[in-house]
Amino acid sequence: MAELAALEDPKAREVNERHGDDHGVNLGKLRAIAKRLKTQQDLACQLWQTGDTAARLLAILVCRPKAFERDELDVMLREARTPKVHDWLVNNVVKKNPHAEELRVAWFADPDPVVASAGWALTTERVARKPEGLDLAALLDVIEAELRDAPDRLQWAMNNCLAQIGIEHPEHRARAIDIGERLAVLKDYPTSPGCTSPYAPIWIAEMVRRQQDR
Repeated sequence: MAELAALEDPKAREVNERHGDDHGVNLGKLRAIAKRLKTQQDLACQLWQTGDTAARLLAILVCRPKAFERDELDVMLREARTPKVHDWLVNNVVKKNPHAEELRVAWFADPDPVVASAGWALTTERVARKPEGLDLAALLDVIEAELRDAPDRLQWAMNNCLAQIGIEHPEHRARAIDIGERLAVLKDYPTSPGCTSPYAPIWIAEMVRRQQDR
């Protein structure tokens, strides 16, 4: 904790706080600490219990994802107050855990929009990697009905799912693009030069183009 405190940079914190993240530790330096520590599940649990955002990010990097029980991950997700901790927990831990599918189904239907956004993130992963058993048309129905008015983090996760359906599944591509165009969600999102817009019609077109160029 002392080492993490010494890495605190007020300017980095200022930038991170604009995105809802309350820490000022450079993520490259955080990863270097994790590389030195290697996997330490007990330490990861202790770091998580501090409630400190930088410590929790480090915990995610040094934990053993498959070691967590389903209910532990459910509690951790609900405790993950900041976007970065939430995203890292879902992508680096939950996706690699044997309870991922069970949690996906539970979180997808959760009334808390931040928890539901984790369910959508896991659903997007399945859309891309293991779509068997998913009703993609029904997912598009939900997106069409709820995307425009969804709270920010849930909207972002649903939009990712919309784009992934359009990118990976040609039979649903025209409908995915049509939904994106009609709802115009994230159409005006500021995008850095060289980056792809999160606006679904542009994102789908660009990724499909890249697939065809391979």
